[in-house]
Amino acid sequence: MVYLGVNEIYEGDARVLLGQIEPNSIACSIWSPPYHVGKSYEKDMTYEEWVDLLREVIRGHFPIVKPGGFVAINIADILCFPDENMPKIQAANISRHRSPITKEDVLAAKAAYPHYNRYQLAELLGTSEQTIDRRLNGNNIRGGKYSTQTRVHLVGDVIEEAGLEVGLYLYDRRAWVKDAAWQNSQWHTLSYRSVDEFEYIYILWKPGETIINRARLTSKEWVEWGSRGVWQFPSVRANDDHEAKFPLELPSRLIRLLTEPGDTVLDCFMGSGTTAVAATRLGRPYLGIELLPQYVELAKKNVEMEERQQRLILDEETNDKPVISRSNQMSLM
Repeated sequence: MVYLGVNEIYEGDARVLLGQIEPNSIACSIWSPPYHVGKSYEKDMTYEEWVDLLREVIRGHFPIVKPGGFVAINIADILCFPDENMPKIQAANISRHRSPITKEDVLAAKAAYPHYNRYQLAELLGTSEQTIDRRLNGNNIRGGKYSTQTRVHLVGDVIEEAGLEVGLYLYDRRAWVKDAAWQNSQWHTLSYRSVDEFEYIYILWKPGETIINRARLTSKEWVEWGSRGVWQFPSVRANDDHEAKFPLELPSRLIRLLTEPGDTVLDCFMGSGTTAVAATRLGRPYLGIELLPQYVELAKKNVEMEERQQRLILDEETNDKPVISRSNQMSLM
């Protein structure tokens, strides 16, 4: 069988192409799958199909990752997971009430005028009949009366269980603290829920000897992030060419922490090519898989730009070296 070559980005479904990668050849696979939050490339995928996708892709990694190697998955919890069985949230946001009339005011008026309907009570209290209805019946439904209510759904167990099914064990997890949502969009929550400002990196391990080389990072780097469970760096400021990019710092840290120069790095959801760019910059062969042809072209373009930059740096370093003439070389022998 002819296996997929390195330093290439292939168009196709990861569930198919992972089977065409040489067994035990990948030192570290770094990828960020769809988050099931309604992006354009995942809007037609059901939750069950999304879970099956994650399981199949993780299953496809076991044969190709080196013993002792890693699979690093960047993903976030689903903060607005629709649940038809969840009761409607009654959210009386008093800080946004347009009318100062309270439920107690309405009850007092009803006690004084028990024969009044809500329209008459509204006229009496100087407010609208909708306000009377909301105060009496508590129908301040978060998200609307007819919308399915949403809750937070944790995804770590999906990753862990999918790994365990095939013999990949959860070795580590890091929390990446990015920009708080309001810094990018001026949005803030109207409930008690927090804004979205962090994601996870789950690291699965394939049984085998893992080389621990503390020289991969400086002592300062080990203190600041190498041994820390929380990583803090900005997210991508403008997703103008791809709607779900992670910053170069994310794969760069994982590559430096978990691989040696010459080790092959895989990204099976290549997107705009960030993992391949980081691998190229750090002297690691890469292998990429991307489903959508427009992103294959984008990723290749970004990697080519990085390769040109590396050649320029190499040329500058070469030109800065002193030239030793043949006669001087002989005199040094």
